[in-house]
Amino acid sequence: MTDEIPFWKSKTLTEMSPSEWESLCDGCGLCCLNKLEEWDTGDVYFTSIRCKLMDGESCRCTSYPNRWDFVPDCVQLTPEKVPELEWLPPTCAYRLVNDGRDLYWWHPLLSGDPETVHIARVSARGRTVSENDVDLDDFEDYVVDWPLTVEDDMEPSPPAKPEI
Repeated sequence: MTDEIPFWKSKTLTEMSPSEWESLCDGCGLCCLNKLEEWDTGDVYFTSIRCKLMDGESCRCTSYPNRWDFVPDCVQLTPEKVPELEWLPPTCAYRLVNDGRDLYWWHPLLSGDPETVHIARVSARGRTVSENDVDLDDFEDYVVDWPLTVEDDMEPSPPAKPEI
């Protein structure tokens, strides 16, 4: 057993290496959902419509290194932008680390398994439709609150294993 402090507890977002930064992404896909903003209030609403580059099963970008070639307005998440992006889900590791909080038990850095984010039902897997399949005028019909309310249902530790 090691007493080494994990990098996300010992470093700020700006101090992380590129590989540490990338590993903070839990693969939930929530940031790749289309959002609607009310012009007069600035309120942002999530939809269940995913970016055309997001794979609905893996919740990963199908062209991550070249995404701006296909989606010029894709938001580049940086340490400086994290505090400004109020739409980041409450379970987002970048938000959590920035706020001095720990990661959830299902985060792959803790669980060792990239599937736990899906098992815990905090990802977009199976809940979305591609933006290629929805008319822009119909986006309002797809407004959802689950990306922002998932934390309310979250258990603070892994679910107990059933006794045999």
